[in-house]
Amino acid sequence: MSGPPPDQFGLFGEESGAPSKPPAGRQASRKAREAEPAGPLPDALQLPRPLPPGVHLGTSSWSFPGWAGLVYPEAATESTLARKGLKQYARHPVLGGVGIDRGFYAPLSETQYRDYAQQVPPHFRFLIKAPSTVCDAMIRGERGVALQPNADFLNARLAVEQFVKPCLDGLEAKAGALVFQLSPVHRALLADPAGFAARIGEFFGAIRAAEPRPATLALELRDPELLTPRLVRTLGEHGVRLCIGIHARMPELARQARALELLPPGPLVVRWSLHAGMKYEGARDRYAPFNRLVDPDLDTRHGLADLAAAHVRMGQPVQVIINNKAEGSAPLSVLELARAIIDRLADTPLPPATPESP
Repeated sequence: MSGPPPDQFGLFGEESGAPSKPPAGRQASRKAREAEPAGPLPDALQLPRPLPPGVHLGTSSWSFPGWAGLVYPEAATESTLARKGLKQYARHPVLGGVGIDRGFYAPLSETQYRDYAQQVPPHFRFLIKAPSTVCDAMIRGERGVALQPNADFLNARLAVEQFVKPCLDGLEAKAGALVFQLSPVHRALLADPAGFAARIGEFFGAIRAAEPRPATLALELRDPELLTPRLVRTLGEHGVRLCIGIHARMPELARQARALELLPPGPLVVRWSLHAGMKYEGARDRYAPFNRLVDPDLDTRHGLADLAAAHVRMGQPVQVIINNKAEGSAPLSVLELARAIIDRLADTPLPPATPESP
């Protein structure tokens, strides 16, 4: 995706098409622009009232040039935003969290997590996906083709060493939900949901034993056959949340929300990933550059607002992460969801918020 015109400085003082070393007269200006916060966003992106402190809404990443004017006051390239955009993203009046998906493809280090944490304010929360080394039952080749069973699938020791410990050490209080999003599993596991639930219990039980620090652990499925009452109750026994995954492979929000009734009170964790009936590639092509709501999904948005407001009234934290492919523009989806939550909480006396984990 192209950056700003050659005569326009980017958000962080980087000029599209400019030489690697700018003229000396511009160096001081560039450093100043990198050091100072960018200007305010339009009034249309403000909320009528702040969200409750325990509500953290955000997007699944932050490096989208099409968000100029929505998240970033000026245009910038994707690479610039990937390296430097998080600080500006975290200044947004509505975006109180963000998803880190890249750890699914390769484990991140404590240093990398700490670098993220240092770029955001104290109230900000990250939702982090666990690596595929423990979340995918298959080892995959190009284009996701399954090659052979993964011997480390649901390996609790690796999950702690490669994910939970470095994440908590690096992010500390800014760690939100640690989500184990399981890739679609093979038929043998689907044929034995009771055995799968038992295996999930052993997995999370071993993680809790090895890493006793409080943390919001959550499981997200990609196979509706595995979403059974037994599985949900097993999660509750180990203090693990069911992450509601709004995705074409999973049942509608209402059915997943009913499963939460089998859990003890606790945080709400949601990943709104994909518009109903669409595939990622088709949604990406239809929605790029992700600067407007192309396919508003009012049923899902209103259902999420109801669910979030109910958790707020119970004093429970809420974390919702939205992808561009949900409605066309994740920041605008977040804004509309925030307004809907605030509307539902109007004139509602709220209980003290439960302290957030960790």
